[in-house]
Amino acid sequence: MLRKWRSESVLDLYNLLLAVILFGAPAFLVHATRTADLDLGLTGAAIIVLSIAAMIAFSIWEEWVNTALGLWLVVSPWVLGFAHTRAMHFAIGIGIAITFLAALDLWLRYEAAEQDAISSAEAQKR
Repeated sequence: MLRKWRSESVLDLYNLLLAVILFGAPAFLVHATRTADLDLGLTGAAIIVLSIAAMIAFSIWEEWVNTALGLWLVVSPWVLGFAHTRAMHFAIGIGIAITFLAALDLWLRYEAAEQDAISSAEAQKR
């Protein structure tokens, strides 16, 4: 039996690809401090797991957690003390992209639910 993919699944795939880059960044790109390496690696791993889970069985909470993790990446350089490093710029860039994609997924899901509600209401009026 073939599984029907939601059209928003591609956004989860993009989040997954960004998270894989984020997870590998400390080893290849932006080694700054042990704290920065740990933050980028753990946050990347969490987003990888959530993105795969969202592609397999979508749940709205997964996108909210991805949004929160993306926002964490934006503020973590100052909270954890690795501001003004290459890792900071990397974390902020990836964090903004992940937050945007997760928020877009939430918005598309909300719009689809609204359209379904409007269609159902119109069908009941007939």
